[in-house]
Amino acid sequence: MRFGTTDLCVKIKTSHYDDSDAAATGCYRRLPVTITILLQIYSRFDIYRKVPKDLTQPTYTGAFISILCCVFILFLFLSELTGFIATEIVNELYVDDPDKDSGGKIDVSLNISLPNLHCDLVGLDIQDEMGRHEVGHIDNSMKIPLNQGDGCRFEGEFTINKVPGNFHVSTHSATAQPQNPDMTHTIHKLAFGEKLQVHKVQGAFNALGGANKLSSNPLASHDYILKIVPTVYEDLSGKQRFSYQYTVANKEYVAYSHTGRIIPAIWFRYDLSPITVKYTERRQPLYRFITTICAIVGGTFTVAGIIDSCIFTASEAWKKIQIGKMS
Repeated sequence: MRFGTTDLCVKIKTSHYDDSDAAATGCYRRLPVTITILLQIYSRFDIYRKVPKDLTQPTYTGAFISILCCVFILFLFLSELTGFIATEIVNELYVDDPDKDSGGKIDVSLNISLPNLHCDLVGLDIQDEMGRHEVGHIDNSMKIPLNQGDGCRFEGEFTINKVPGNFHVSTHSATAQPQNPDMTHTIHKLAFGEKLQVHKVQGAFNALGGANKLSSNPLASHDYILKIVPTVYEDLSGKQRFSYQYTVANKEYVAYSHTGRIIPAIWFRYDLSPITVKYTERRQPLYRFITTICAIVGGTFTVAGIIDSCIFTASEAWKKIQIGKMS
């Protein structure tokens, strides 16, 4: 008889073999000796040995700790799940021109009210260090009369070159120059680049919005010195949007020359920063979430087991002390 084909009665239950069959045959299933030996060797690697239920003792303290442990794990799991689903914004700084495909242009949106200057006198002039000098820019602009025509609200969208320069609201484009133009004003909006509507990104994208100079000297010129900072926002899909933040300093003055007082204007003098701010939308990696959950479950059960063991040992010792006193 060959050793490899010898059958032995081995108590290994399978899903296709019930207890009634085992009772009839006196064993659960017959397996070859070779497979039996391999299974015995394989089972020795089990580090989670099973203890029969009749050898364990349930306690009220253990039940309380178990329930408390499950509630604690559920709370931590929901907290980690909320953090995993939510996104975070990470910012970084680097030296580069992020929007190289723009052709060296920046979109500008300006909305300003001059309550004491007629719309026929209001104009926008643009000039920069590349030689651009445009007086009375009218493309994509609109003038809305205010105060029965005595004032004007100017709204315009235009482009500027990525070089130092300025644009200013003045009466230079008017057919006849007024003697005393009133340059008191309110700036509703001044923004550069694409509009970013991301509530997690707090930046100075419209730093001059709401600036009020209605109580200033009517004959004064106003200088706003702008430092424009390129800004990139990248969402989870990798799509990038380009915008610009800016810092501002301002002054007002009445200017004179050798011929007399200079006609006032509202100047926006700008320069670009070489530093780019990048906001990246990120989500916690899946592997980190799984690792954290495993640590929560394992750590909680381990600590709970230690606490339960200490309480049980202490209670048993106390019982023995009480029995000794009674005897």
